[in-house]
Amino acid sequence: MTTEQPTRDDLAAVQKCEQAYNRIRDELSKVIVGQSDVIEQVLVAIFARGHALLEGVPGLAKTLLVSSLAQSLHLTFKRIQFTPDLMPSDVTGTEIIQENLETRAREYKFLPGPIMANLVLADEINRTPPKTQAAMLEAMQERQISAGGKTHRLPDPFFILATQNPLEQEGTYPLPEAQLDRFLLYIKVDYPSGAEEWEIARRVTTAQMGKITPVMTEEEIITIQDLVKRVPVSDQVLGYAWALVRSSRPGTKEALDFVNRWVSWGAGPRGVLTLVTAAKARALLYGRYHATVGDIQAVARPALRHRIAGNYAAQAAGVNSEKIIEMLMEDLPADRKYEKPAA
Repeated sequence: MTTEQPTRDDLAAVQKCEQAYNRIRDELSKVIVGQSDVIEQVLVAIFARGHALLEGVPGLAKTLLVSSLAQSLHLTFKRIQFTPDLMPSDVTGTEIIQENLETRAREYKFLPGPIMANLVLADEINRTPPKTQAAMLEAMQERQISAGGKTHRLPDPFFILATQNPLEQEGTYPLPEAQLDRFLLYIKVDYPSGAEEWEIARRVTTAQMGKITPVMTEEEIITIQDLVKRVPVSDQVLGYAWALVRSSRPGTKEALDFVNRWVSWGAGPRGVLTLVTAAKARALLYGRYHATVGDIQAVARPALRHRIAGNYAAQAAGVNSEKIIEMLMEDLPADRKYEKPAA
């Protein structure tokens, strides 16, 4: 178990993080009604230095949420509307030949694309071909882009929040598993409740939308990201995350019976990293300098739903990845003692 004690500065930073989280929620509530779980999960991804994929039917304010979040965090924001004819250079930028006004010599100049922003909204990312989707991979993983044989660093902090529509699949290009795995969290955006939808109708039709005031700066976000790395995790919490991921892989000694029956492939090592890092970030949002099993359970669905794939038998039985994750958490008690396995 981790025995490192928090410093006074770290404890003060944790308190500031909780206060900032509450202020961000207050600011977003001026234009966004409800969606508290979605807001929490998006902020977890941001503070954990990751990217998020938001899925929901049209009209659920996914784009408004992302743009409003950029305002509250005082980040540069760009939106890319993905279409079938979008080219990689439309995302990353391109080099052009320009004449030097002084020497009259022609030289190459790089024109940066919309990817050069702190927060990038990849709207309907599954509507563009794999060639353009792949242009995002280097940016998401290496936080740099390549153009004209040169690499260009992306600003820090840098996040991609992508959206996709689960309804209409004609003319779309489903994201390959390798690219899905680059997203720290896969967030489902659901319909609002009856009371929330009533309030949405009242606000929008009477033009009672508020103006968002920035809450944080780039430097403060980076400070929280560094703090997340230092949040301690006990062997019990780490072991629970490890057990969830190990048990999701069919054909292994840790696999549960229903996993062997219904799962085609389970979560890889990135699944454990995501669970632990996201749990630590969530702990900071609630003013705690330690992650708990409850934090792991809270982030398990968005962290694993795109890393576990059911087989044909699961589809025939109406069992999706959500149900499999629920069954994993039911069969793996939180109070079980987890120990590091022998080498």
